[in-house]
Amino acid sequence: MPTTLSDRFIKTIQPPAKGKRIYWDDHRDAPKGFGLRVMASGTKAFVLRYRAKSGQERIQTVGEYPTPWSLTAARLEAARIRAEVDGGADPLQRRREDRAELTVADLVERFAKARLGELASGEEIRRYLERDLLPVIGKRQIKSIKRKDIIAVVEAKMLEAPRAAALLLNYSRMLFGFAEDRELIELSPAAGIKPERISKNLKTVDRGRTLDNEEIRAFWLNVETCGIHRLTAIALKLILLTGQRPGEVCGMRWDEINEDAAVWSIPAARRKTRTAHAVHLTETAMDLLAQARAEVSRLSERRGWESSGYVFEQRPSKPATTAGLSKALYRRHDALSNKDHPDWGHWHPHDLRRTCRTRLSEIGITQEVAEKVIGHKQEGVVAVYNQHKYALEIRNALEAWERRLLSIVEPTEGNVLSFAKAIGAQ
Repeated sequence: MPTTLSDRFIKTIQPPAKGKRIYWDDHRDAPKGFGLRVMASGTKAFVLRYRAKSGQERIQTVGEYPTPWSLTAARLEAARIRAEVDGGADPLQRRREDRAELTVADLVERFAKARLGELASGEEIRRYLERDLLPVIGKRQIKSIKRKDIIAVVEAKMLEAPRAAALLLNYSRMLFGFAEDRELIELSPAAGIKPERISKNLKTVDRGRTLDNEEIRAFWLNVETCGIHRLTAIALKLILLTGQRPGEVCGMRWDEINEDAAVWSIPAARRKTRTAHAVHLTETAMDLLAQARAEVSRLSERRGWESSGYVFEQRPSKPATTAGLSKALYRRHDALSNKDHPDWGHWHPHDLRRTCRTRLSEIGITQEVAEKVIGHKQEGVVAVYNQHKYALEIRNALEAWERRLLSIVEPTEGNVLSFAKAIGAQ
């Protein structure tokens, strides 16, 4: 349907119930055959329709809107392609010939440049694909990849770490879905693969899982002596103590920490909500950070490299990762859990954050303050009008949780009385 495309109009377009819909642009600056294709998935991309010398009608994708192509830039690119067509070229056929040689490794590189930079979890997604997918099928052409190939890679990962295997499957679907949207393949080989059809163990973690007192005690007392990398153990403890996201803790840098004020300032670029967040560091948290500093110093001196500033730097410029934390817990759950517990062993790094949030409510911290502690973003009118930073409330809440945690780990009379006194004073 001919229409004059504008940014305002494009933003209001709703995806069709199924299939696709194309809006042909009749703007004076638009080349002949220029339009916008809207998929049922919500993906919007600029296209150019032309007729090749053979007489066949072609529709070539220019690029997705709004990233990386703006409306103005897409019109200019379409005009350039139209000039090639008028000169006798067939750009789409040339692209198809190039596509025939595209490997999975090439696809990952394109995917990373086009999509991962805008995602908070982009670095993690790329690590999963490069570590687990590329060694197996990276050199193969994307057109040769079948559903069974994806399943084989995920099954191999599942034997090592079920949680990581579920993430790998999800990221593989994203990768090949990107290839399908860009018309690099006709149909994604990962489309429709259900985790539970591969294995009943291949599923994402139950979002309601928290640790009880026995599990907290077993974890805290054994995590540094059960064979887990010392920096990984300290990072896991810090997640439970501060309630922050595992990825935020793993990527912590010394230049984010004000040791004099005992405050950790997480920049917006490293957070899921894309908002900066300040976390009070209790005495126990500062002690954990001192232990991490000493361990990184020991590793760097022994192996001959200089620290790049990550708190949990296990290798040169390589901090701990959420995948590494998950793998460590999976391999050592025998030593970290009570074998008589009904959910023995079945918990993950994010459950430590959830446990902290649950316990904040348990000790009487208001929902508003507890949400601020763990860095959840406010929504709606509250977010607009309530600009209070809650620095003092966050500090008091985390110190109260520290006291409660220590009373669970080492339930002495002094700890219990101190905790009771602190709660009574609130």
